Amino acid sequence: MELISNILLISAAIGATIYCVVLSRRLRRFTDLEKGVGGAIAALSTQVDDMTKTLREAQSSAAQSACSLEKLTGKAQGAAQRLELLVASLHDLPEPPRSNETHEPEPAKSASPQQAKPMQTAAPETAQEPLFLSKRHPQPEAAQ
Repeated sequence: MELISNILLISAAIGATIYCVVLSRRLRRFTDLEKGVGGAIAALSTQVDDMTKTLREAQSSAAQSACSLEKLTGKAQGAAQRLELLVASLHDLPEPPRSNETHEPEPAKSASPQQAKPMQTAAPETAQEPLFLSKRHPQPEAAQ
């Protein structure tokens, strides 16, 4: 009986030794900085650093864009107020004189297209005073 128990004890010790060697090799591969979890952690760490830098740049760019947008919005609101004042001041201008003459086209006398005369249309009347004053094309009448 002692012999059987000694054989079983030796075989268990050899099995435990083999198991420990296999675990040791797996643990070395697991903590390897190139291929294992250590490498994955190192790669993720560098990616987190890159993303942090990108996020900071995006935040600073967004802050500059917001500041620029606020300035432009202020300018646009000022321009809108000036335009409202200009439109309101247009109501105070006298209306241009209107002519009571209306031109009615004469009906065509013949049905053939060769003998038909082209109809004359009245040209639209131009206003004597400009409605809006432009800075691009100053009108001499506007300065008087």
